[in-house]
Amino acid sequence: MTDPKQPLTFSDVEAAGLDDWRLVLGSLRTRFATGNFAAGLAFVERIAAAAEEANHHPDVTLTYPEVALVLRSHDVDAITSRDIDLARAISGFAAETGISATPEKVRALELCLDVDDPAPVAPFYATVLGADNGDDDIIDRTAQMPPLWFQAPGGDGAPLPAAHPSQRWHLDVWVPADRAETEVQAVIDAGGRLVSDAEAPRFWVLEDAAGNRSCICTDAR
Repeated sequence: MTDPKQPLTFSDVEAAGLDDWRLVLGSLRTRFATGNFAAGLAFVERIAAAAEEANHHPDVTLTYPEVALVLRSHDVDAITSRDIDLARAISGFAAETGISATPEKVRALELCLDVDDPAPVAPFYATVLGADNGDDDIIDRTAQMPPLWFQAPGGDGAPLPAAHPSQRWHLDVWVPADRAETEVQAVIDAGGRLVSDAEAPRFWVLEDAAGNRSCICTDAR
């Protein structure tokens, strides 16, 4: 695929063979275990130079033991070949310097509020989160806060628990598609209960011992 603005599908990204990266919440994501801050900073500087040359820039989080990266073509709001190319280049830099990728650790969090009509409450939450009020969701462009989206009550594909009919909030935790079943089982082993897998591999609905629900989600379709 040669058009640098052509959105890629989940299957396209899988076929690219990016072992160090995973498609999670509509973005290419990974974490590199740099081991210390100086090595991480040097790695980021090399990434920055490549990004400037390509005029295509990732979101980067540098901490003492690792560097976390997110790639997405914001001008078309999708993954494109530009993201694939830069991801490959970054993986090459890591391999040259002996830095290991840990894509199995990638997570992304969304908040979901059950509400019949989001219009009256959306401005409130946009202000609370210091974020932008979109058509269907609240997005913090600085990525300090998780995105918030709205759905009709019971819209997770399973009825609300009888003991807790007023639950309005749930977490959507996005994980790599190849890790989803492992993560679902881990939640069950930690005391959770599988409510529904009817929409798997898009999402699984789970609840804690008190009946509060969350979803494990993937980009697989």
